[in-house]
Amino acid sequence: MLNVLHIENIAVIEQAEIMFDSGFNVLTGETGAGKSIVIDAISAILGERTSRDMIRTGAEKAFVSAVFSGVRELPWFAENGVPFDPEELLIQREILADGKNNCRVNGRPVTVALLRKLGLSLIGIHGQHDSQQLFDEATHLVYLDAFAHDEAEFSAYSEIYEKTQDVLSQIRRLTMDEAEKLRKVETLEYQIAEIEKAELEAGEEEQLDSRRKLLQNAEKLTDSLDCAVSALYGDESADGAAGLLSEAEHALSKVRTVSDSILSAYQTVSDLMYRVQDAAEELRDLKAELEYSPEELEEIEERLDVIHKLKRKYGGSVEEILAFLKKARNELDEIAFSSDRVEALQKKLEALQKELKEAGLILRKARQAAAQELEKRIRSELAELDMPGIQFLCQFSEQEPAGSGMDEVRFLMSANKGESLKPMAKVASGGELARIMLAMKNVLAEQDEIPTLIFDEVDAGVSGRAAQKVAVKLSKLARQKQVLCVTHLPQIAAMADTHLQVSKQERQGRTFTSVLPLDCAGRTDELSRLIGGAVITENTRRSAEEMLSLRA
Repeated sequence: MLNVLHIENIAVIEQAEIMFDSGFNVLTGETGAGKSIVIDAISAILGERTSRDMIRTGAEKAFVSAVFSGVRELPWFAENGVPFDPEELLIQREILADGKNNCRVNGRPVTVALLRKLGLSLIGIHGQHDSQQLFDEATHLVYLDAFAHDEAEFSAYSEIYEKTQDVLSQIRRLTMDEAEKLRKVETLEYQIAEIEKAELEAGEEEQLDSRRKLLQNAEKLTDSLDCAVSALYGDESADGAAGLLSEAEHALSKVRTVSDSILSAYQTVSDLMYRVQDAAEELRDLKAELEYSPEELEEIEERLDVIHKLKRKYGGSVEEILAFLKKARNELDEIAFSSDRVEALQKKLEALQKELKEAGLILRKARQAAAQELEKRIRSELAELDMPGIQFLCQFSEQEPAGSGMDEVRFLMSANKGESLKPMAKVASGGELARIMLAMKNVLAEQDEIPTLIFDEVDAGVSGRAAQKVAVKLSKLARQKQVLCVTHLPQIAAMADTHLQVSKQERQGRTFTSVLPLDCAGRTDELSRLIGGAVITENTRRSAEEMLSLRA
């Protein structure tokens, strides 16, 4: 669960350290006091998007950290090289004025994207916009699949669906009218002929470039080699190094046995003689390679020009051009034998479509079974939320196989007895929608392993007895998970195990927000404010005290 949230320089919060407990935690405060900022801070340590606008005016950066306990050892830790501590999980995030973020998990730096993946397993945040999502019928199947835990059935269906789409794509590519086919054949034949005419070889361009560079410097190289060979072999005016070393070697050979020192000198001179002779021969060979005609350089330039023109059309290298040639030949063969190929693909498609339908029916069966249970559970939850007469139905409509399956699903409801079932957008009020979403979240929360749930003013539009029912439901949910709730309703605040008050003050022209836990007396004062607003009477206080005593 979330134990500690530390905030520095986020909006109107200069610094705050908030201690949460297990069970039901409630945050209350005047409108604009900063309750949403606390939720924004929690979102930040979960890897959600942040903005430099979050940074408190005058500060260079914002910082938020959170300490969790009892976190299970998720695969995420091993996958990302982050040490796992069963006792404590520390997440830190620094938001800089230049828009950069520094994130750390148990002291190890991680990216925001990786932090978000971890955050999805730690806390689920549900706000007022979640209720509005129920108006979007595209989300209804998502909710049903989450409840159904039909991952195996959906995965089997998706695998076949992807194979089917691939075969359909191949058929569409091969199925063209005659005019289009003729144009494609002419283009491919021209491209193949142009490349084949060049008779390219892998590595050819590099060899030609090397030879061209050699020939372009041939005159300079010839002069240098002539000079070097003359120095080694000698000419009419003087002996070369090889000849002189030969004389020295001959002279020393006669006395090399006289002493070890002379023998060593002899061996050195002898070695130098052979090495110089080898070098001289190597230089002669290099000089022979430089023999060329002016036509050779011209031919190399023409050949490279052909290669460069082909590269502009078909690829960045000879190897890429040859790969394009292979692909073009395959495409031409496909068109030439397209009728046979299409016929074979059609047979394959028929078999896949049969498999797809079977997999789709298995997925539908799993969804329908889950839908019956979901309907039952939602009606039961709504009855506990003071909506006993509501009817709730998961309506299935068959559709052509798509990525989501062969089903369209939408939630229908009737808020009152005697009324026909209709889409939620047509019958649900704001308060009813909030309770339906709470019922949905409550049912789904029993299925997932997220240990902490946050409800950010999901009680909008709820009052009176319905508010009391919502409070009881949140309190019951808090027996299974840690629950954090931002609320304006005294019925909900009274049910809290831990009550935190968010308040703001002005000092020296600046606004400061603080978050403090309330004792019994403080809770009585805060509940009185929630009940009576600006006017707090003795009756109001007695009502607040009674609400707290009933909870106990």
